Amino acid sequence: MSTNWEYDCIVIGAGVQGSFTAYQLAEKKQKTLLLEQFILPHTRGSSHGQTRIIRKAYEQGFYTHMMEESYELWAQLEREAGVKLYRQTGLLVMGPEDSQSYQLYKNNLQKNKVPMAILNRDNFSQHIPNVNLAVGDGAVVDITAGVLYADRALKTVQGQFEKMGGVIRDNEKVTDIKSGPVVTVSTSAGVYRAKSVVITAGPWANRLLAHTGLQLPLKVVKMNVYYWKEKVPGTYDVKQRFPCFLLTECEETKYHIYGLPSNEYPGLMKICYHIGGETDPDERDKQTDWSDMDILQRIIARCFPGLVPEPAVVESCMYTMTPDQHFVLDRHPSHSNIVFGAGFSGHGFKFGPIIGKLLCELILGEVPSYDLSPFRIRRFQDQTKSAL
Repeated sequence: MSTNWEYDCIVIGAGVQGSFTAYQLAEKKQKTLLLEQFILPHTRGSSHGQTRIIRKAYEQGFYTHMMEESYELWAQLEREAGVKLYRQTGLLVMGPEDSQSYQLYKNNLQKNKVPMAILNRDNFSQHIPNVNLAVGDGAVVDITAGVLYADRALKTVQGQFEKMGGVIRDNEKVTDIKSGPVVTVSTSAGVYRAKSVVITAGPWANRLLAHTGLQLPLKVVKMNVYYWKEKVPGTYDVKQRFPCFLLTECEETKYHIYGLPSNEYPGLMKICYHIGGETDPDERDKQTDWSDMDILQRIIARCFPGLVPEPAVVESCMYTMTPDQHFVLDRHPSHSNIVFGAGFSGHGFKFGPIIGKLLCELILGEVPSYDLSPFRIRRFQDQTKSAL
């Protein structure tokens, strides 16, 4: 077992948030080690899969503001690496016209001057063929939204990190973290020391934070990722300029439904429910809640007449949820040289570059580029426990 490799910073967890944090640290000339418990690439966490939605459409203005810069940083990575990571498709947001959620999306897009189109019942099918807009629903399009190529993005940012001299060690599970002026991190293969540590371990965040005497109110859920077959190939294809979509609520459910045009599997469209059943991240396949399938089948039969309402492919992914579904970005209350990003609640991937920048700023003691009060752990107060 190797011992006592010295670094400026160790980042634990090589998903999208940890990889961008390591990349930002390396850019700031910090000698950085990125640790990952599984062999890369893997499908065990929350950053795998070919596609994710990128959007500025949000109920909360602070996310829209952060996404302005996040788009710029994604484009910067594309230029640096010479790789295409983003495809503009637009995002169709639908929901009951008079509902709070739909109005927040619409008003926030308008207030922040995001390029958008407001559709009505008369022109809807002309712009969005093969979709039935429910009676009483409104529809707006976030024009700059689109698809991120997730697996490719992760591989690219890790590659750029290594080009800058960063070290990635995968297949090394962290077994202990000893805090102090120099933090000692033990893994299944060695012991490392660093001036600071960033924990971005997704569903495993609380297991690692337990070593530091902290537990956050995080819930790990297993999401079923469904792909639905087009009756006529190409109907909902990204090449036909079909958009991503978000249904804020509908007669079947008050929770979000989202979808991406057919792309990664030819002739199959990804449509999912933004809710899952609680699970243990190391035994997620024991979680077999399929109640979302019935809801989705009914929505697809009603709203997407060009799809066969039986899933053709089912995959899975994990979300790490906070009680308010906002992220956790903060410094450890007892150890100022330990910082963590957690609880991305199923909507964090698109923020990867900006989360990396913010966690880098926190660990280097710089003033954060954005107001972090929505993301601080003090908002939980009685829900944050000592693990000691």
